[in-house]
Amino acid sequence: MNRLVCVKCGAAYDLNEARWSCDCGGLLDIEFEAGLDPAAAAAGGPTMWRYRGAIPITDDADIVTLGEGMTPLREYPIAGRTVLVKEEYLNPTGSFKDRGASVLASRLKAAGIDRAVEDSSGNAGAAMAAYCREAGVECAVYVPESVRAEKADRIRRYGAEVRQVRGSREDCAREAQRAARKTYYASHSHDPFFLQGTKTFAYETCEQLDWQVPDAVVLAVGNGTLLLGAYIGFKDVLGAGLADRMPRLIGVQATACAPLYRAFHEAGEPGDAGIEVAAGETMADGIAIASPVRGPQILDAVRETGGTFFAVDDPEIVAALRDVAGKGFQIEPTAAVALAGLARYLARAEPAGIVVTAFTGNNAAAVEY
Repeated sequence: MNRLVCVKCGAAYDLNEARWSCDCGGLLDIEFEAGLDPAAAAAGGPTMWRYRGAIPITDDADIVTLGEGMTPLREYPIAGRTVLVKEEYLNPTGSFKDRGASVLASRLKAAGIDRAVEDSSGNAGAAMAAYCREAGVECAVYVPESVRAEKADRIRRYGAEVRQVRGSREDCAREAQRAARKTYYASHSHDPFFLQGTKTFAYETCEQLDWQVPDAVVLAVGNGTLLLGAYIGFKDVLGAGLADRMPRLIGVQATACAPLYRAFHEAGEPGDAGIEVAAGETMADGIAIASPVRGPQILDAVRETGGTFFAVDDPEIVAALRDVAGKGFQIEPTAAVALAGLARYLARAEPAGIVVTAFTGNNAAAVEY
């Protein structure tokens, strides 16, 4: 059945109803039968919309696209091994967030929503700004007052209004939700349509491997929109009979702000007494999320697939940035978090197997290291 379902109380809503949360305040998921067809994908264009039947947008006229997706999957040497890297920094605004923004903006257009708000410290704000402009939706992005000027300017250049908030990322989210009482909260972490875009990361990975499933996928995690999207996508591949197993999902966080790492290894949930964290200073500020709203779902996905979590500190992130720059790539610190965690994982992984990670974003904000 195609519908929105509350993860808290189980209430169901029509898939086309313009809402981002349940009446009880709970998060919504999408129950949707994805029509994943390898033949149709092969005949489609070089964007993520080649999986049109697996994306819950009813009318083709509502599709908002800038050519996102079908990023290269290339070999990358690390720690004496060769892994595969999805070059997500090659998406139009420079990060994997374009996948989610494309579907969410399409949803806004289909629902006739002409004003929306988002909260973000960088990539998600830039992506939603660009895709909302393409959709003809007026967009305001709430950012922390401490955000680097380059990130705020980037969001403005894509056409959104930037509203600075004193305090943390969580304070930004609260301000955006207050504003959403009069408009729509196009949140990359709350709105489930965003995950319907990021799941195409998994489809492409499998297609580029001749419909094989990797043994492990190692990803940096803040709000977890790529990891959760990948989980949904690999589930769809499994449900379509194109695979007989799920890959292990490996999450990596920055030590300065690692609520999911702590919860996973302490057998708790983010926000439990003793597991609450503050967002400490880290160069990987894009994933410095003290209270990820879908934290329990992220933990469940990692546990279900037999994965684990790692936490890496800033010196490890800098070392990864310098190593990858020496190979010709300029990626953001958050992407280097995954590489640093990957080195940890490979030190304990089986010698055989296909391991995939992602260069999640470029260094457009000119972070020095």
